[in-house]
Amino acid sequence: MGRFTTISADAFDTLQLDAGVLLTKFNPANPVRPDSDDIIATTTGGIQVTCKPTYSDLAEDVDNAQNGLKEYMHLDSWECSIGFTSLKFNGDNTKWALGSADKTAGTGYTKVVPRRNLSQDDFSTIWWVGDKANGGAVAVKLLNAISSDGLSIQTTKNGKGQSTQTIFGHPSVTAPDVVPMEFYDIDPTEGGFWNVQQILSHVASDFEDVSVVAGEALEVNLTADSTYTIDTVIVLMGGEDITETAYNAGTVTIASVTGDVSITAVATS
Repeated sequence: MGRFTTISADAFDTLQLDAGVLLTKFNPANPVRPDSDDIIATTTGGIQVTCKPTYSDLAEDVDNAQNGLKEYMHLDSWECSIGFTSLKFNGDNTKWALGSADKTAGTGYTKVVPRRNLSQDDFSTIWWVGDKANGGAVAVKLLNAISSDGLSIQTTKNGKGQSTQTIFGHPSVTAPDVVPMEFYDIDPTEGGFWNVQQILSHVASDFEDVSVVAGEALEVNLTADSTYTIDTVIVLMGGEDITETAYNAGTVTIASVTGDVSITAVATS
């Protein structure tokens, strides 16, 4: 193998995985699994984040001045946006796509009407957050965001309706030099979560999530189906069998989750 046929030691740790999710709020200092109500859209085809500068050459129209010199380059503006195709059709998502619009509730329906005038309340902050291969995450915060492309709905025979949306961020008159996009590389040891897998046979569990925040406690109550009795329970954390200390009389208790958890429970008649 040649000297330059190689990759960095962290090459696979730094991979960004899957499409990620669009959120109305997110705390990079406490990156827990988001609530369902915080998710803006059900997307297809991935999400595109763009932050593009526009430059001008101050020497372009100056006689005898050489064009393209770095000393004469001027940064005019930034264009920051998040583009995606949504499969979610409800009042909130329609209002998001229209940008300047009002949503009202009627009897058995929600009405969204585009507005002729722009309100400062139409601008908001949105987040895109995606997983990394090392258990961390990548997050992008778009400030003063509003849809500038409007609403476009495409339907297909035997398919799903789609709405293509682009949300643009904007500076504010109170902070004109602040670029309206921020990027976060979130370490897996700062917050994060571990997966919880349950393999149950004739057993019900009161834990309905698929993950738990790293370092937090986990309690799972197991109940056998009618006429059944729990016969076998195996609890693994990080691949290690911790059944003896974690399981007692139908309850799995882990004081601090430090790895992926697997709970196997079998009940017999």
